[in-house]
Amino acid sequence: MENFRIENPTVLHFGRDVIKNLGRTIAPIGKKVLLVYGKGSIKKNGVYDAVMEQLKLIQAEVAEYSGIKSNPVIEDVDAAAEIGRKFQSDVILAVGGGSVIDSAKIIALTIPVDFSGWKFIANQTIARKAVPLISVLTLAATGTEMNQFAVVQNHTTKQKLGYGNRLIYPKHSFLDPQDTFTVPRDYTAYGISDLVAHAMENYFGKGDASLSDRFVYAIIKEAMEIGPKLLDDLTNYDYRAKIMYAATSALNGLTAYGRVSGDWGVHDLGHVISLLYDTPHGATLSVVYPAWLRRMKERIPGRIADFGRNVFNAKSDEETIVSFEHFMKSIECPVRMNEIGIGYGKKTEILETMMHCKVNGSNLKLYKDDIQMILEFMYSA
Repeated sequence: MENFRIENPTVLHFGRDVIKNLGRTIAPIGKKVLLVYGKGSIKKNGVYDAVMEQLKLIQAEVAEYSGIKSNPVIEDVDAAAEIGRKFQSDVILAVGGGSVIDSAKIIALTIPVDFSGWKFIANQTIARKAVPLISVLTLAATGTEMNQFAVVQNHTTKQKLGYGNRLIYPKHSFLDPQDTFTVPRDYTAYGISDLVAHAMENYFGKGDASLSDRFVYAIIKEAMEIGPKLLDDLTNYDYRAKIMYAATSALNGLTAYGRVSGDWGVHDLGHVISLLYDTPHGATLSVVYPAWLRRMKERIPGRIADFGRNVFNAKSDEETIVSFEHFMKSIECPVRMNEIGIGYGKKTEILETMMHCKVNGSNLKLYKDDIQMILEFMYSA
């Protein structure tokens, strides 16, 4: 087991009506609030009104930036940062799913400077400070509400990149399962796919950490038990709460302690699909993961077998992969490219973009022949 340090500075407020503590939480941090959200769903489900009521209680000044896309783009980050800079925001309030919170994290770094936030993401400069960030989560999926990571895409450079910095941990995150009741069936399923993939990325990372492995097994088993039930009962508070907690736990450090790193090669591959075709992130992961596992059968057969035995009671690598696909199908997530509307004729474009983006894993390195074979498996195993 590797040396590690646990220090997660995010205060998580979880449960029914926790938003009633939002105002008193923000007040000591600042009164000039930059409110960042997506395309308007929070105005339809009542979350916007609840947030504004809390801000009114503390007599906050509010500037707004709306329209963050489900696959967030750097143009929105920079435009919102410009508003925050002129407004002299002393706190950012991100209300939405992972895309909104990820965008807000880079906005927090960009407000204090006079250049594009892409310089941080592309590691062209070092971040020195950030505007404090508070989040209100409305979609269980990414775990961004309790970690220091963000993913943003840039269509000019044809890249979708992840970035991590301790400065961008949310100070507080508010998670009320009721705020996810109106998430549609398909995006609820994609969120489950996402949380499962996060747990697996750490499992297939570098390092021996048996207790962290058991956390992975437990999180995925929770998703397998609760996920199908939730899809049949989208406003069930207990089901929403359990999936929300699982999504946070999958990427708040719990599954990574004692390892050198996670792998993240599957995410790298999936990001290219989202970049090119605006495919929902969770849908790309459910397509890529079984193909990646099939390519890795010769390289890490024991690791895949252990995973399958502990999660699916599978007796072989192939049975593990088939069981994974069966679970994804049971929650109506795609497992082949044709199921997300991307024909075989796009394979060359995808391969070229993957090579341009230098997709890779941190533990299990991917070479051109690996990527070509994974792409083949993504179309037909």
